[in-house]
Amino acid sequence: MTQAFGETWTWRYEDSAGGVVDAAALPAARFPSQAEAESWVGESWRELLDAGVDAVSLLREQEVVYGPMSLHPPEG
Repeated sequence: MTQAFGETWTWRYEDSAGGVVDAAALPAARFPSQAEAESWVGESWRELLDAGVDAVSLLREQEVVYGPMSLHPPEG
C-alpha cells in the first residue's frame, strides 16, 4: 500500500457495546504512518484498557482501515 503525503492515522476508542469512548481524558495521538500508529497501540493497550477502552479501530483520515480490535488478552 502506498501512503499519500500528509496522511494522518488515528485510533478510535470504543467500549464493549461498540460505542465511541469519550477521548477527552485519553491520548488523541496522530501518527504519520500506519506502522507508527500500530507500534503505539502495541505499547499503550494496557493503559487504554485501564481507562475503559475495550477495543480500537484504526483510521486513515476519516476512513476505518480495520477494527474494532479488542484490547482484551485472549482467554486460555
